[in-house]
Amino acid sequence: MKTIGLIGGMSWESTAVYYRQINEAVRRRHGGLASAEILLRSVDFSRIVALQQAGRWDQAADALARIGNQLAGAGADCVLICTNTMHKVADAVAEKAGVPLIHIVDVVGRALADAGAKRPLLLATRYTMEQDFYRTRLADRFGIEAMVPEAADRGLVHDVIFEELCCGIVRSQSRQGYLDVIERGRAAGADAVILGCTEIGLLIGPSHTDLPVFDSTLLHAEAAVDFADGLLSPAMQAA
Repeated sequence: MKTIGLIGGMSWESTAVYYRQINEAVRRRHGGLASAEILLRSVDFSRIVALQQAGRWDQAADALARIGNQLAGAGADCVLICTNTMHKVADAVAEKAGVPLIHIVDVVGRALADAGAKRPLLLATRYTMEQDFYRTRLADRFGIEAMVPEAADRGLVHDVIFEELCCGIVRSQSRQGYLDVIERGRAAGADAVILGCTEIGLLIGPSHTDLPVFDSTLLHAEAAVDFADGLLSPAMQAA
């Protein structure tokens, strides 16, 4: 197998899911005691959040790009940024790393397209929902017009991510709040739901709604194993 490079810690709660899901997928595929070849670099999330809040995406890009380069230098054959929001700087990371970057939006977009979803509801951080880097890539590459919740619902989704899920807190009332947001999205025409923050799968999943659910964390982890096994399309291996 090829070696998977993970840029994690954003937050470590979801990075732990990546590590588990990647290794479980390898064990399912290869059996026995098989596990993944992984290099993991976990950052201090508080420093990244401070840069996000200050709008210093250039500094955040430099920090993650250096890490991507370090992973490649240590033997990683590919790089994953284990967060949706920081794919805003994916091009810089891919360029500096010099190895394929498995882009989370491309992985999610391919799954949506294969399922015939046209107008999914995107649940994510404010940065991902309100800036254009995520939805524009879905539209340009896959013809998918992602919806976002109304302003108050975007605030709720964002706050639960940072104040609860990133801190390992899972509350039933927050789950119900998310489900209410999903129902309002359905009423507005959503035909699927993107869990577009890597922590959201800790709170809700396919069992909580009858709309098709696309968990970016699980899809991204599976794509990493496809790469390690030599099964990932070249089109999915670059920013």
